[in-house]
Amino acid sequence: MLKHASSQYTLTDNIGERLAVPVSRADDFAYFQPSETGAIKSYYLEYGYVVVRGLVSVQAIEKANALFDTEILPSKRFIYRQATANPERHVWTPNGFMLNSLLNLQSLDPRHFGGFRRASQQVLADASIQTIVKGLFGEAGKLVQSMYFQGNPETWPHQDTYYLDSEHLGSMSAAWIAAEEIAPGAGRFFVYPGSHKIDMQKNGGDFDIAFHHDRYKRLVKDVIRNQGLRCRAPALATGDVLFWHARTIHGSLPTTQPERSRRSFTAHYIPRSHRLISWQSTFKKLEHGVFNGMHLQYPKNQSHKLNRAILFAETRFPRGIRLGKKLAVKLLTSR
Repeated sequence: MLKHASSQYTLTDNIGERLAVPVSRADDFAYFQPSETGAIKSYYLEYGYVVVRGLVSVQAIEKANALFDTEILPSKRFIYRQATANPERHVWTPNGFMLNSLLNLQSLDPRHFGGFRRASQQVLADASIQTIVKGLFGEAGKLVQSMYFQGNPETWPHQDTYYLDSEHLGSMSAAWIAAEEIAPGAGRFFVYPGSHKIDMQKNGGDFDIAFHHDRYKRLVKDVIRNQGLRCRAPALATGDVLFWHARTIHGSLPTTQPERSRRSFTAHYIPRSHRLISWQSTFKKLEHGVFNGMHLQYPKNQSHKLNRAILFAETRFPRGIRLGKKLAVKLLTSR
């Protein structure tokens, strides 16, 4: 399974350390093929992540990319974004890539983005992904959150469980799906192997997301340094998928090749029998549906007039609504 890297690309990572990453998939570990389900689960449980090569159909991904280019990129509409969870118009990199990635593709307005919404669900609910997720969980999974990236918003090291998880904390798994060959300096996804075994501060009190998020970010960096964790940023090509544990520290590296995009999907899955929890404190009651045999949840589904009205209000009164959200989160995480 393992093969030692040869050609490497060196850059500075998110905590200021020098990091060498494999230039291409040929320079990286071989990792696993989709049929190696037992070995995939064993590696995942030991290291908190695993890479499966060629898991998703290249044709399905290329179709979604093409619809992103024709439906999403030209749009001037407000769309919910990954980094803020707020509706925003596109923000562009100097090289013309959409920087503020999309949030919850399954909930996009079908009147304007119906083709991309459906093509994205084909990728996120791919039968091969369902097989791996079921192998990791021991039961079928359901999709609770998704994203699409073109440009790279650098993402600080963090654990997903701080923000989102199954009601049984640590049971969620996520997938980073390469939608093109990711250049070594295009802001690759990174993980800290073994970090899922570290018990960290929970969301709330002096580490709540609403008013003390920076304290949590500093805590994660301190844990990385104090525990001597090693960063790994695998080389992925179209259709390769990296799965990671809800407690695995991960993020995306700084961009050193700004002329290269970083097209990718991210999906978060929990066991079908579990409920979704936010901020380790609040159960989320969301609309359910089924696509390609997989159960999906649809946060703020733009198929409905009420959710479109809420989006409209968020764009007209952003300061008041965002302050209200922060106060509500502070109240919920202080219980």
